Amino acid sequence: MSNKYAVIMAGGVGSRFWPVSKQSFPKQFHDMLGLGKSLLQMTFTRLQAQIPANNILILTNEAYVDLVKEQLPEVLPENIVAEPAMRNTAPCILLAALKIQKMNPEASMIVAPSDHYIAEEDLFNEDLATTFAFCEQHPQALMTLGIQPTSPNTGYGYIEYNQETTAVKKVNQFREKPNLETAQQFLDAGNFLWNAGIFIWSVDAVVDAFAKAQPTMTQLFTNGMQVLNTEEEVSFLESEYPKAENISVDYAIMENSKEVYVLPARFSWNDLGTWGSLYDKLEKNEESNAIVNASVTAIESHGNMVRTAPGKKVILQGLEDYIVVDQDDVLMIIPKNAFIYDGRPRIYRIFVEIDGRKVAYKGDAYTSRSTTGTTIVNGPFYLNGNGYVQLPGSTAGTTHEIKVFAEVYGNTASTRCSYGGNGDDIFQVLVRY
Repeated sequence: MSNKYAVIMAGGVGSRFWPVSKQSFPKQFHDMLGLGKSLLQMTFTRLQAQIPANNILILTNEAYVDLVKEQLPEVLPENIVAEPAMRNTAPCILLAALKIQKMNPEASMIVAPSDHYIAEEDLFNEDLATTFAFCEQHPQALMTLGIQPTSPNTGYGYIEYNQETTAVKKVNQFREKPNLETAQQFLDAGNFLWNAGIFIWSVDAVVDAFAKAQPTMTQLFTNGMQVLNTEEEVSFLESEYPKAENISVDYAIMENSKEVYVLPARFSWNDLGTWGSLYDKLEKNEESNAIVNASVTAIESHGNMVRTAPGKKVILQGLEDYIVVDQDDVLMIIPKNAFIYDGRPRIYRIFVEIDGRKVAYKGDAYTSRSTTGTTIVNGPFYLNGNGYVQLPGSTAGTTHEIKVFAEVYGNTASTRCSYGGNGDDIFQVLVRY
């Protein structure tokens, strides 16, 4: 019997991929990449390379149980766990760990999101084997796979690790999603990784960590140990699960433990969080257009993504850097840098005044949504990550007064900064909506 287990978290609603991803049928159940498999199916196949199918649990929303059964008929029905309430990652991970611990006290487990894309699956499984071996040698270790950052992205949390020569690093601290200036500092430091939400540990280690850091939640679930993995489990969860605190596993245990380690991943990774990030991972034709299912004729059109029902004819002319999605009764045509939230595009535009003269901004900006009713638009003065560029009308090495205007969904704000043409300047604009 294998001691390796996996938990796939498949309960998200995927609102940023509207109109394809809807609450009734979220993105993890879609073939987003046009490869013939849903993201959930791809995740399952990736893990099955070294974890038996009978050792893979799927944690999902009650509403999606039938979708999981339909897409993964090889999963045991008792391994599909329906969460009766949305309570973030900590409660569901603790529940899964207790269930697995009851099945096999010697088990180690990986926790993985269902909707991420990993291209080099061979490297993923080699890294996963390394983490399992480390946890076997260090029984109290809480491990995560960290992603090598390729840009100063403000949409991810970061993992700061101690500079060490060993492959596995001791984690110094977890860092919140930064502003652009801080993200650039993280990249320059060289010992920061993106937090992908992939965790590996022994069941004993994670249950012990919960018992120390979250005694109330632990008691809530251990009260039902006798009914876990039995027919009475459903009624127990219906009654008790909604009482669990709504908290992420990072806050619940990882930030409180002294036994956290990270392995810098060698594989490329994408959380497919936006239509723009999906475009980045799709194959492109000679015009840099990415096509999923559609039959496209493109005339003087470049850098677009088109996704329709199979074989639908689409004609583009004079379209640059747009997302075109035709799904059921919705046709969506939006700029590639639009930010979708709850089915509502938050389209941003950026204008720059240099020494009082308006010029075009052609850099790469990021957006993120804060909890205070603002969209944060921030970006560097560089183009597509291929090196810093001088803004039109400026002279390298000479400081210029810059005013950056950002418009999000019709609401505009601005900020002032300076630019010396040396590639070390950034901006950040908070736009209230």
